[in-house]
Amino acid sequence: MDVFSFILRSAGLTLFEIVGGLDNAVINAQVLATMSMRARRWFLRYGLLIAVFLIRGFLPFLIVWIINPALGPIGALTAASSADPRVRDAVEASSSILLVGGGTFLIFLFFHWLFLEPKHFGLWGERFMQSQGVWFYAVVSVLLAGIIWFALQIHPVIAFGAAVGSTAFFITHGFKENAEQAEKDLLSEKVRSDLSKLFYLEVIDAIFSIDSVLGAFAFTLSVPLILLGNGIGAVIVRKVTMESIEKIKQYKYLNNAAMYSVFFLGSVMLSDGFGFKIPQWITPLVTIILVTYFFQKSKTSLKVV
Repeated sequence: MDVFSFILRSAGLTLFEIVGGLDNAVINAQVLATMSMRARRWFLRYGLLIAVFLIRGFLPFLIVWIINPALGPIGALTAASSADPRVRDAVEASSSILLVGGGTFLIFLFFHWLFLEPKHFGLWGERFMQSQGVWFYAVVSVLLAGIIWFALQIHPVIAFGAAVGSTAFFITHGFKENAEQAEKDLLSEKVRSDLSKLFYLEVIDAIFSIDSVLGAFAFTLSVPLILLGNGIGAVIVRKVTMESIEKIKQYKYLNNAAMYSVFFLGSVMLSDGFGFKIPQWITPLVTIILVTYFFQKSKTSLKVV
């Protein structure tokens, strides 16, 4: 990997982590506001270690192990950063399962946002799509059937990867919905214990991290690079949480940038999984373009107001 490619992918990963983590940062800021200063400092200091090194550090290695069970846990740990071409080839040979599964997850995530989630309408057609929310389950069901059909033409295990991706989406979506009720209880002070609130914040951070880790594989299969890009992004999000979250919330279209990036990354992962190789520099470049466009759009809307 040349220096330009390394910098471009790292920048793309960091930007994706930042814009994708804004919703998580808003939740963190709201709950932290109800906690003692001691608990806030603990979360921002030690919670960051858990978020970056444990969760975002563990998940990529776990995913490599799942798609290559013959490697074992220790083998997966070394394979993710190994320079041995035999190990690298083994990981890349099984990457289609990960790419199709992760792509399915991200595509479902995008359509759920497009059809069902409240948003600031940033592009033409978004308002109409949200008014057709009843069609979300029909659309993703047809998509899943099509993905599995084409995957079966290549290998049944890849088709199973698509089923796992859709399953992962609905499981994490269920956790997120339960977390919304838990957040209401925390903010209404039905739960007063700082320890309970810290536990909730770590759990919700783990759930949100799944999106960013899976999306990261659209940039690269190099786990060390994923750790670097996602780690820098997570650190910035934590800093924003306490220092300037209210200001960042004014840039109302940044979530649109995150979700269109999710759609593009999911499409790239599916394409790669089915053998249509997309140049790896396109993924970070499109992510940077999307974030820049919606950032400028948000900035313009602030001036108009």
